[in-house]
Amino acid sequence: MHPLLLQNRTLLLLLAAVTLAFGAILWPLNGAIFWGVVLAILFTPLHRRLLRRMPRRRNLAAFITLCICLVIVILPMVFIGISLVQEASVAYERARSGQLNYGAYLQQVLAALPAWVLELLDRFHLTSMAELQARLTAVGAQASQFLATKALDVGQNTLQFIVSFGVMLYLLFFLLRDGPRLAARIRQAIPLDTEHKNQLARKFTTVIRATVKGNIVVAAAQGALGGLIFWILGIQGPVMWGVLMAFLSLLPAVGASLIWGPVAIYFLATGSTGQAAILTAYGVGVIGLVDNLLRPLLVGKDTKMPDYVVLISTLGGMALFGLTGFVIGPVIAALFMATWDLFAPVDDGQSS
Repeated sequence: MHPLLLQNRTLLLLLAAVTLAFGAILWPLNGAIFWGVVLAILFTPLHRRLLRRMPRRRNLAAFITLCICLVIVILPMVFIGISLVQEASVAYERARSGQLNYGAYLQQVLAALPAWVLELLDRFHLTSMAELQARLTAVGAQASQFLATKALDVGQNTLQFIVSFGVMLYLLFFLLRDGPRLAARIRQAIPLDTEHKNQLARKFTTVIRATVKGNIVVAAAQGALGGLIFWILGIQGPVMWGVLMAFLSLLPAVGASLIWGPVAIYFLATGSTGQAAILTAYGVGVIGLVDNLLRPLLVGKDTKMPDYVVLISTLGGMALFGLTGFVIGPVIAALFMATWDLFAPVDDGQSS
């Protein structure tokens, strides 16, 4: 083997080995690093504006941007998280003590159903109302336990959360300050021509900004509106239900309705027709309208991906990577499409 070829292969093997080793070292802090990178991409335009006003004070511009990020994004999330932990813990304790009896609620709903609905349930292999009650009661109890357990885990792992939070802020500061130079080094190392590298970089940043801003704005709006109507109607735990609606709103079209829909059915079945009508009208006309108007405008328009690709990649990303998958999934899908466009470009004259 030629000595130069052997040297190149050895260098590539060494590069792969040290890269994998470095990735293994960083993996325990993957969430902090990921969100540090995402926030840096989101707040880079603001940082550039500040730099134009203070071009010789890069540290100060990065610090001001970091403080703005804290006030706008991070501190509200911390306060909401604290309230969520408290309400989820109370709900779990009430379920354990029997004060929150899903079976009793379900029995009230079943008692109010007409005979033809009960017959329809029988046809779908739900021959025993007791069996249906047991299944739904188990699902409700497991959902409350899961939510409370996750919330309590966050509260108990305070040290780990503080470390990750500090790493994220520390990394965010340096990414804001040195991000352009780091991005230039990465682009320089990628063995592609300049046009292709710039195209992939633009696609990467555009999809992250559109996905995070779009999904978070929609989730925050639907969660806040859902929590507000639950508070007005006197439903216990409005923050917890609002957070659940915000999380489920990552599923387009039907997300938040998975929370307010069963509550409206319960109100209707128990004779609270006024509350059922208010919640249904509000859910369809206000909460649903937010999803129908904002999501296509903020997500689909900027990513330039079909709605079904956004949906499938979001669900698949969350299944693989957890909550951060709602960003990682669409980014991978967008890079997949952009890379194939580089390999086999589409003729614009024949595409429609």
